Amino acid sequence: MARVFIPIQIAKLTGGARVVEVSGATLGEVIDALDGLHPGIRDRLVEDGRLRAGLAAAVDNVLAPPGLGHTVGPESEVIFLPALRGG
Repeated sequence: MARVFIPIQIAKLTGGARVVEVSGATLGEVIDALDGLHPGIRDRLVEDGRLRAGLAAAVDNVLAPPGLGHTVGPESEVIFLPALRGG
């Protein structure tokens, strides 16, 4: 199962868990599995079929392209990253 690291900003939806293990072959399937365990998390991560603006995902330390089709392996680590702002 993939290990998903949950941002502190939405950890209340996972009962405070910062790491959750779920199955899924794509980023979208992983998010659906997370939502099955922790209802409401999909709404915080996804909008109009893509990650919400200001949010990125890395799979095995590689930034995933926009959309939810990025491949996730059974031993992958998925990290959701809030966008950093500044200049």
